[in-house]
Amino acid sequence: MSEIRQDVTTNEWVIIATERAKRPHDFSKPAKPLPPEFDPKCPFCPGNESQTPPEVLGYRSGGTANSSNWWIRVIPNKFSALQPVGEPKREVEGLFRKMDGAGRHEVLIETPKHNLYFPYFTDKQAEEVVIALRERYLALRNEPHIQVVIIFKNHGEHAGTSLIHPHWQIVATPIVPQSLRRRMAVATRYYDDTGGCICCDLIQEELKVGKRVIEDGEDFVVIHPFASRSPFETWILPKKHSACVGHIEIEKAKELGKVLKRNLAKLFKLLGNPDYNIVIYTAPIRDEDEEYFHWYLRIVPRLTMMAGFEIGSGIFINTALPEETASAIRELRV
Repeated sequence: MSEIRQDVTTNEWVIIATERAKRPHDFSKPAKPLPPEFDPKCPFCPGNESQTPPEVLGYRSGGTANSSNWWIRVIPNKFSALQPVGEPKREVEGLFRKMDGAGRHEVLIETPKHNLYFPYFTDKQAEEVVIALRERYLALRNEPHIQVVIIFKNHGEHAGTSLIHPHWQIVATPIVPQSLRRRMAVATRYYDDTGGCICCDLIQEELKVGKRVIEDGEDFVVIHPFASRSPFETWILPKKHSACVGHIEIEKAKELGKVLKRNLAKLFKLLGNPDYNIVIYTAPIRDEDEEYFHWYLRIVPRLTMMAGFEIGSGIFINTALPEETASAIRELRV
């Protein structure tokens, strides 16, 4: 029989459709052919720096800004969803409210190579990507009128990517999204009721149960959550309580890079270069020091499509048991 499970961090429900559940290896597909190492038409490839806005951060071995000898480059998004226009003007028109689309929208180009994906990075490359993300978080959180900084990565067509050159995006907004407000509200209620952090307690519970744990490291725990919305959904949670990803120490940022690389490599090994999204849930700027919220990183392989039921109900149907997917991933060596 199917199960309806609740995500304790959002109070949302998920259907685990065991009657039509697939075995973990049923999701495996042949790896897609790699694109070339260099694409002369790609604005993110070295030599095409003039096709992008001037960089705001570059890791390079000498040379000047916007030259081609870089290994990580951060630029404003040429087709930005938000613009740096100062204090946003708010308007009310009867029932309706609107405000200027003020904020920042940046792209972190994680490698000069057009076809080098994160799971195949060296440890040092993975470490430096996370350090660069941290650096840009700390810069953007100090901008006036910014309330939250959202870090995410889209890989593959079904994950919403428009350029295949490996990159992350960082969006700093003057509003707090409702999905984050919901997580904050659930965490606040739990803290008021118990005096504890929901994610700290979740980590301890998952470690006690063990079935959904992929890694139990010194600094991070990796799980396939109890109420996974999609097959092979993966969470990386810091063991030490922290509401803000920007507060991560440099050495732990390096470790996060290696943990992320290792777990993406396992997904690639089993699933064959799947499309996926990564998002980091971190507290709004004004709540960065709170005891009730706990940041974490979420990987969502795009193995199924959202359809009418999900749109109409907000309830996701997962066709794989997280206990089984965790077991399959845990056994892999990369």
